[in-house]
Amino acid sequence: MPNDSNDKINILVVDDDREIAQAIEIYLKNEGYNVFKAYDGLEAVDIAGKEELHLIIMDIMMPRMDGMQATMRIREEKNIPIIMLSARSEDYDKITGLNVGADDYITKPFSPLELIARVKSQIRRYTNLGSIAKDSGKDVYQTGGLVIDDSLRQVTVDGEEVRLTPTEYGILKFLTKNAGRVFSIGQIYEKVWDEPAFNPENTVAVHIRRIREKIEIDPKNPRYLKVVWGVGYKVEKH
Repeated sequence: MPNDSNDKINILVVDDDREIAQAIEIYLKNEGYNVFKAYDGLEAVDIAGKEELHLIIMDIMMPRMDGMQATMRIREEKNIPIIMLSARSEDYDKITGLNVGADDYITKPFSPLELIARVKSQIRRYTNLGSIAKDSGKDVYQTGGLVIDDSLRQVTVDGEEVRLTPTEYGILKFLTKNAGRVFSIGQIYEKVWDEPAFNPENTVAVHIRRIREKIEIDPKNPRYLKVVWGVGYKVEKH
């Protein structure tokens, strides 16, 4: 059943296969979402610069500009969730997509139910953590020089603001809120992605590495976001 509250959610579908783009559009419109379409990366970058978007579904292999390049361009200005699509399922492609800033990854062919579940998960996280729904409370989590102001969705390290994607923010907020506690990869995935964990190791590890690169002076010797070998990750309590 379509959700009336979804009519304010704008999703950009980017795929050079027009039949696939149209099929995805139908699935999303059946859920009540507004849909924009682009058929190559350049078109996607252009639309992302002009429209207020809340999610992008981005194919990788496209003419003129591929999905990896388009994601990097969009990430220079926008932190909205990006789900990558690819006909290839190799871990290399998945890790590369996450490395350039994607939040999630779906391999073609996919079921409509899987696609919609991933879309809802990303939208829920973005509206909870992002700029659509502003929290009027003053929730601040701090350890040492790392400060998360959840009411502003703002992260600073030693007074310098750090830009994170919604997924990166969700992971860092969860671990900082529970500073000192160690969580397994599965626990982190289930808490942040809000779905059962199925082989989440690569996905979580890539996001952790990207967070470290943004918040740590020396990512190889992190002060805040640490691995506990054989167990999981934690944010150190200072």
